Amino acid sequence: MNEIMTSEIKITKVKESRVNQVDLENVTMGFNFTDHMFICDYENGEWHNPRIEPLALIPTHPAAMALHYGQAIFEGMKARKSKNGTPLLFRADENAKRLNFSADRMGMPQFPEDLFIEALKQFTAIEKNWIPSKEGSALYLRPFMYADEPFIGMRAATKFKFMIIASPAGPFFSRKIKLYAEKKYVRAVNGGTGEAKAAGNYAAAIRPTEYAKAKGYDQVLWLDAHDFEYIQEVGTMNIFFKIGGKFITPSLTGSILSGITRMSVIDLLRHKGFEVTERPIKISEIIEASQNGTLEEAFGAGTAVGIAMIEEIGNNDLSIKFPSENPVSVMVNDTLNKIKKQEIEDPFGWVIEAE
Repeated sequence: MNEIMTSEIKITKVKESRVNQVDLENVTMGFNFTDHMFICDYENGEWHNPRIEPLALIPTHPAAMALHYGQAIFEGMKARKSKNGTPLLFRADENAKRLNFSADRMGMPQFPEDLFIEALKQFTAIEKNWIPSKEGSALYLRPFMYADEPFIGMRAATKFKFMIIASPAGPFFSRKIKLYAEKKYVRAVNGGTGEAKAAGNYAAAIRPTEYAKAKGYDQVLWLDAHDFEYIQEVGTMNIFFKIGGKFITPSLTGSILSGITRMSVIDLLRHKGFEVTERPIKISEIIEASQNGTLEEAFGAGTAVGIAMIEEIGNNDLSIKFPSENPVSVMVNDTLNKIKKQEIEDPFGWVIEAE
């Protein structure tokens, strides 16, 4: 792997920003994009030419291997501002590690982690005026890598692009969500690509999610591929349950994505004195806890949504209802948000400044 000096990032800025054309107080993630993009090319076994330049269309050959064989991965993270206006990143080092974990699983080259972080810092600093100030809003950052070698044939590509783009985003969910326990389609299997952040994982989830929404639910509760008995993920989130005063979350068994928010929630809850257990969880266990009154709280955790409180799970003809009060879930959400904006002490060293 070619280790590039981070000082070699070439920067070409737009003549005039488009930020004043966007109402940052009322934005939906993924519709508006910032002025610039970061690009780095992989060829002949090396990464080269890292650059930040004006956002533009990318010339792509119709035989680009990502279009035919799916060698495409991505990360998701958010930038916020401190009270003094400094752009802040949250656990970017973990995103760098996970990108390379995904790359390894998908037969793609490793990207230098120091360059990943430095590119994010410089890119975010340039785009800091795009960071919304409204509570619950942020600048969503999308680092991604794909195979752009023009070749029709089943093998690993030899040419790739790593890029970063960004979109200002408002709050994802403004209310509690309802989940539909899917019993026909599956998200992932052990030995597959479920633990990688591969683009194809999300393509396979689109149709089942549309079915769930048509039934009046917000997201799919994914179950295991063998017996449809063990809980895996929620839409694009990890999931937590509070039963009898203790938290449980599905263990990472090879088909579940290791979420950055997930690991942060676990660390925070333990720091606050709660017991958190990572283990296989049957949906029958949740039903039983609901019936005997020990089911107290549940929430999804992910970068895009933050902490999403769960109101209900639909399981065949049975509806699992959750208590209306979510004191610990609210505490977790508020504490993480304040740490991310340096409004309270960060005892974990998670936040870095992007200046």
